[in-house]
Amino acid sequence: MNKFVHQRHKSPTHLTRPRELIVACVPMRSNVNISQIARTASACAVEKMIICGNASLISKIARDATSELSVSTHRSLAPVLKKLKQNGYRLVGIEQTSNSHNIHDFSFHRRTVLVIGNERLGINDEILNQLDDVIEIPVWGMPHSYNAASAANMALYEYCRQFPQG
Repeated sequence: MNKFVHQRHKSPTHLTRPRELIVACVPMRSNVNISQIARTASACAVEKMIICGNASLISKIARDATSELSVSTHRSLAPVLKKLKQNGYRLVGIEQTSNSHNIHDFSFHRRTVLVIGNERLGINDEILNQLDDVIEIPVWGMPHSYNAASAANMALYEYCRQFPQG
């Protein structure tokens, strides 16, 4: 007889304060990626997500995220980021650049907007120039980068690891 009783699903970890993290996605080609990012953002107790262009969530993929996460759609991300920066948010993009920081050595600020790039084109120069920081996730094989949803999920998890109570 097994001495251990395993509980398949546990209740979410209680946060002592709301997360001050916003996920912002540049226009993407794939609603699957957007939906996967939304699902992870919701699991991380992120309350707000910004999407651009013609993106929309696929409810079967995003699942519970649609009720827990406030998603707003904008034509352009640049003016939204400008306002968020004026409101004290630190703008952090996930991208491989000459000045990007390894995510393993990066300390997030509590008030952060995590900017996710396009699957093929990354983050354009207009948005890159607005960012306070750019982080990259090391890659040890081919291709040279993770897909947008995978990279976003890793960065979301790292933020939550650094601020486990919210």
